[in-house]
Amino acid sequence: MRRSVSIFVLALLLVSCGTRTKKPEAASPAAPATFRVPMPPANLTGQGQRDYLKAHYWDAFDFADTLFLERIDTAQMYEAFARYVVLLSDRPTDGAPIDSLMRRASSSRRMMDYFAMLADGVLHDPNSPLRNDEFYIPVLRALLAAPWYDEYERIAPEYDLHMALQNRVGQPANDFRYTLASGASGTLYGLDAEYVLLFVNNPGCTMCREIREEIAASPMLSEMIERGRLLVLALYPDEDLAAWRDYADQIPPKWINAYDRGCVIREEGTYDFHAIPALYLFDRDKRVLVKDSTSVPQIEEVIDRRG
Repeated sequence: MRRSVSIFVLALLLVSCGTRTKKPEAASPAAPATFRVPMPPANLTGQGQRDYLKAHYWDAFDFADTLFLERIDTAQMYEAFARYVVLLSDRPTDGAPIDSLMRRASSSRRMMDYFAMLADGVLHDPNSPLRNDEFYIPVLRALLAAPWYDEYERIAPEYDLHMALQNRVGQPANDFRYTLASGASGTLYGLDAEYVLLFVNNPGCTMCREIREEIAASPMLSEMIERGRLLVLALYPDEDLAAWRDYADQIPPKWINAYDRGCVIREEGTYDFHAIPALYLFDRDKRVLVKDSTSVPQIEEVIDRRG
């Protein structure tokens, strides 16, 4: 299950989260180190400050100094990395800045491991509100291009890259078959509407209930559903069909309430459902407009922006 947290709390939480790379030793109290982000020139304001920070955020960081990693407070570095990602969030599908950062971090295995750890926590952890596959793809590609990892160490990033490359924003979605309580079935591409909202959910999931209620309470989305412009496909991806059937009356009657028979989607790896709930928005041609979100306002904003 996901949860929303502030960037500062995220930084503190993720220090204890498991990652595939070893965390650095705790900073020595006798020799603390601090990473300082450069200050934008005083004559810059608004977008000018943002653009300056995007270009110069890591100027003061010595990517050759691996001893610095032993002295820096890891929580502070998680927060610094998260703040950098926020700076990039106005262009959420542009992975070029992260690609450039990982090229700089490739000066050594120690440095690469460290920045991969930060990226894993901020960009990939299912509980992170800053999770973004388009930003994480350059990290995985950098790991796989690095010369330091053997075939076993490459297994995890290869799998993660495969999953991240599924259903990218702007690309055609992977089709799948869903099954109704009656036993009838259909496919994603068989749904005919201007928009399709895929709502991946589980019975008993508190955040699933909150998102379901938020969709139902949205005047914009409710009107679109009523007019047939928007179809909501509530999909249960797991095995306990008894629990799913008991939960059926909680799904609004105008939604399509279905399950993934045999958990085929998960087994074939065509969608990454390890973080539930999840919202995907598709256009009429089933191109991905929103991927793996928990934000109903984001869904509304994307639809509204398209007119």
